[in-house]
Amino acid sequence: MSKTEIAEKTIAEKGGIAKTAELLSAGLSKSDIGRLTDSGVIVRIRHGFYRLRSGKHLPEALSIAVMLPDGIVAVESALFLYGYSDFTPREWSIAVPRSISLGKLKIDVPIKAYFIQREVYELGKTAMLVDGIEMNVYDRERTVCDCFKYRSRLDSELFAKAVKAYAADENKDLSRLARYAKALGVYKKVKDTMEVLLNG
Repeated sequence: MSKTEIAEKTIAEKGGIAKTAELLSAGLSKSDIGRLTDSGVIVRIRHGFYRLRSGKHLPEALSIAVMLPDGIVAVESALFLYGYSDFTPREWSIAVPRSISLGKLKIDVPIKAYFIQREVYELGKTAMLVDGIEMNVYDRERTVCDCFKYRSRLDSELFAKAVKAYAADENKDLSRLARYAKALGVYKKVKDTMEVLLNG
């Protein structure tokens, strides 16, 4: 098998993006990777990540899942995934730890980063298939609490629709919502709004 074929096979097996370590373990050397990049067979997306030049357009979800493995789909994007918003976001809202290096956020997908304190970063983290790609996503309750936490960054109509949609959702978990709201410092706002929506 030629060096080009090894690169093509490895990148295809990884869904369209391969890390340097994966290309090396497939039998390529660092100089092979350099030559394949120089000759245009593969494209360096960011330090340590490659795709095929001839490759089809990659799903944005794949780029995020591979290149930002610690990222969690949040706020506007999570609202859309749960059907609480019919507005397709122009950029992905992604929660990242406050300690992340800004270089890691440079990926070929438009993202809006939410920098989260480590203590509450994984609160409500779950997984969901998006375009056939498994992604980290905050659950419904964390997403709704974040709407209250970041209300000043959200369109007022989007906020109102989202909390109403959650209140009407048969899959909601109000005890979990209360627990998260306390941890995130938005308990009173969440409680007052939910009481109106659920009892109104």
